[in-house]
Amino acid sequence: MIKKVLKLVITLFLIPVVYLLLSLILTFIPVNGNNDYIEKNNSIFLNSNGIHLDIIIPKDQIDSYLLDGLEYSKKDKYFSFGWGDKKFYFNTPTWNDLTFNNAFKAIFINNSTLIHLTKYSTIQKDWVEIKVNQDQLYKINQYINKTFNIDTFDEKVLLKSKGYTRDDDFYEALGSFSIFKTCNSWVNSGLKKSDIKACLWTPFDFGLINMHK
Repeated sequence: MIKKVLKLVITLFLIPVVYLLLSLILTFIPVNGNNDYIEKNNSIFLNSNGIHLDIIIPKDQIDSYLLDGLEYSKKDKYFSFGWGDKKFYFNTPTWNDLTFNNAFKAIFINNSTLIHLTKYSTIQKDWVEIKVNQDQLYKINQYINKTFNIDTFDEKVLLKSKGYTRDDDFYEALGSFSIFKTCNSWVNSGLKKSDIKACLWTPFDFGLINMHK
């Protein structure tokens, strides 16, 4: 009985350790780094609050189909897109609200997801710029647009009055959050599929941030 308990304890200890080690290894393996010869006249940005990454695209570089159905005003010049677990977004508006229960449910229980759209009038000093060509810009627009959940009228589903401030909104999204598909791996996948330099895979924010500084 003691041996069985010890095996269980060791197994439970090893699982997060192995996950962390593999995550770190894959984070430091770059992909899509061989296209620097292509002229890149456009810019997108990455933003992190310390844990969570967003992709930011200037309004004048957002395709019309992605803009369609989004609520914004004339002063909004930069659109920041994040993806994540619905209940985690609503129950954890700041990291001071983070609890073990909220984190556990987000990681291990398949809940619906949201796109978090934040709008800015100017570039923020802590953003990390990524120069992209026209094809890469088109692909990242497509990737974000395809993450939105569309209703029966082919429209994006805005959750009214659910934003943290007057400058952000939540929209229904596709996909389920897990330890293998986190908010940051969603960003990383978008860069990979858009032929932009990215990590082989990562659940963290620092790999992409450091890669593009």
